[in-house]
Amino acid sequence: MTTRNATLIGFLAILFWSLLALFTAATGTIPPFQLAAMTFLVGGLLGAASWIARPEGLRALRQKPIVWALGLGGLFGYHALYFAALRLAPPAESGLINYLWPLLIVLFSSFLPGEKLKPAHIAGAVLGFAGVALLIAGRGGLDARSEYIPGYLCAFVASFVWAGYSVLSRRFGQVPTDAVAGFCLATSALSLLCHLAFEATIWPETATQWLALLALGIGPVGAAFYVWDVGMKRGDIRLLGVASYATPVLSTLILVAAGYAEPSWILALSCGLIVAGALVATLMGKRVSAKRAAA
Repeated sequence: MTTRNATLIGFLAILFWSLLALFTAATGTIPPFQLAAMTFLVGGLLGAASWIARPEGLRALRQKPIVWALGLGGLFGYHALYFAALRLAPPAESGLINYLWPLLIVLFSSFLPGEKLKPAHIAGAVLGFAGVALLIAGRGGLDARSEYIPGYLCAFVASFVWAGYSVLSRRFGQVPTDAVAGFCLATSALSLLCHLAFEATIWPETATQWLALLALGIGPVGAAFYVWDVGMKRGDIRLLGVASYATPVLSTLILVAAGYAEPSWILALSCGLIVAGALVATLMGKRVSAKRAAA
C-alpha cells in the first residue's frame, strides 16, 4: 500500500468522526459509559466479522502486553478521560482543550524514525487550532471557574493520550489492523464495568435512537478506528494531524444541515482557517521538499 493511499484511507476516519455529534445527539440520553460499551461492542464485532472469511485475522489478538497496553490506553483511556471532562466541565471548553491532539500529533511525529517536521506543518496545525478556537469562542468562550479545572485537566491529558496512541501506532506498524477489533471489544468490557459502577442504565426509547446507536458503532466508534490505524501506520501522519482539525467544523456543518445548530459567519471563518491550515501544510510542505531535493 502506498503512502498516498494509506493517507486517503486515514482521511475516512475524519469523515466518520464528523458524524459523531449528530449520531450521539440522535441516541437520546444514554449515559456516556453505557453508550461507549454498546458502540464499542458494535465496532469490535464489525472488525471480528471479517475473521469468518479470514480466520487468520483472529491471530492478530496474540500481541505483546505493551501492544495491548497501547491499544487499551488509547481507546479506553482517551474516552474515559474525555467523558470525565464532559462531566466535570462545560463541553465546549473541554472540546477546545481536547483538540490539542491534532497539533500534538504533528509535533510528536518529529520523533519518529524517518520523519522530519517542517515549519509548514507547524503553521498549518496552528491555523487549524485557531479555526477550532474561533468556533468554540463563538459559543461563549472559556469559563475559567476553579470548579471546572479538574475537567479541563482531564481534557488536556486526553489530548496527549490520543496523540500518543496515534503516533506510537507507527512504532508498532507490524501489528495488523485486525488487532483493533480486540481493542474495541476490550474497551467495551471496561466501559461496561465503569457504567455499572457509576451510571444508571437508560435504554434507547425509539427505533430512531437504536438506529443512531448502531450507526455510531459502525462508523465513528467502529470503522473510524480501523482506517485511522491504517493512516497512522502507513500514511502521512503530519498531514492527517493537520487535517483532523476539519472534524469539529464538519461536525458543526452536519449539525446545521440536520437542524441541530444555526449557521453563522464564525463557522464560515473557522472553515476558512482550517482549510488554509491544510493547504499550508500540504502545498508549502511539498514546495520545501522539492527545493531541498533540487539542491
